[in-house]
Amino acid sequence: MRVDPLANPEPLIRRVYSYVAYRIGDGAEAEDVTSEVFERALRYRSSFDDARGGPLSWLLGIARRCVHDSLVSRVRTEPFGEEDEPPSPEDVGQETVERVALAGAVARLDGRARDLIALRFGADLTARQIGEVTGMNTNAVEVALHRALTRLRADLDEDAVQARRSAPLAGPASNFAE
Repeated sequence: MRVDPLANPEPLIRRVYSYVAYRIGDGAEAEDVTSEVFERALRYRSSFDDARGGPLSWLLGIARRCVHDSLVSRVRTEPFGEEDEPPSPEDVGQETVERVALAGAVARLDGRARDLIALRFGADLTARQIGEVTGMNTNAVEVALHRALTRLRADLDEDAVQARRSAPLAGPASNFAE
């Protein structure tokens, strides 16, 4: 008897959307890519093999391809403008500044590391589940995640040092410059 991978789609949709949104951002594009994942899953439902992993692993494999296709097909139609500049700390709260810094640090990682981070923290998968999705063994996933997180921390620390160096003086000392 074949297992229907889409028998209980609601929790799967949430997990797939979380992964997609982590990779390409929240919003309409993430919803479109998530829809594409489930359209492909419906189309290729008969290819699901539960001996190779669970429904979530199968769907995340499809999602990885859909995200890749989406990222490859992105073409900028507008020149860079003010809306593309990162927000200044004066305009937004500290949490937003930290999110922007984290997004920048993640963007500087190589594609494999970004994908592993998204699977771990976006889709909330364990190393074993990530291994099922990627075809890597669990130890290799753990090592690759550790290295990616180490690079992220170092990058964020370096960004923080640079931000402190470039920040204007605050308080009474700044009055001397006027």
